[in-house]
Amino acid sequence: MIKAYLLTTGTDGHSHVQVGHLAEDVFTDGSTIRFKETAPHSYYDWHAAPTTQYVISMTGTLHFKMHSGAEFVLRPGEVLIAMDTTGSGHTWQMLGDDPWKRAYVLFDPSTTINFTPDNI
Repeated sequence: MIKAYLLTTGTDGHSHVQVGHLAEDVFTDGSTIRFKETAPHSYYDWHAAPTTQYVISMTGTLHFKMHSGAEFVLRPGEVLIAMDTTGSGHTWQMLGDDPWKRAYVLFDPSTTINFTPDNI
């Protein structure tokens, strides 16, 4: 199973995280793909996702925080599903000495996403 983190905006206007996984045999419609690399030790202050997107982490380890106090660490090979496009958003800080190399796969917010929460 591929570990995934789903970020959504709650009725309180803050980002919330669910931990789960992606099914390996499910296809999800995406509209575009973009690649990005960020230097080690970088930090991105409070922000909402610019669009609904899968963020496929290839290298780099990041510590994410939400206003609720929830935190998680995104590692290489894991996927962030960013759907918190409104509200207070989240922050991230890179850990270690590797750059963060990732692919963004954008999808329509009405698309059924490939994500199963671990608590089900």
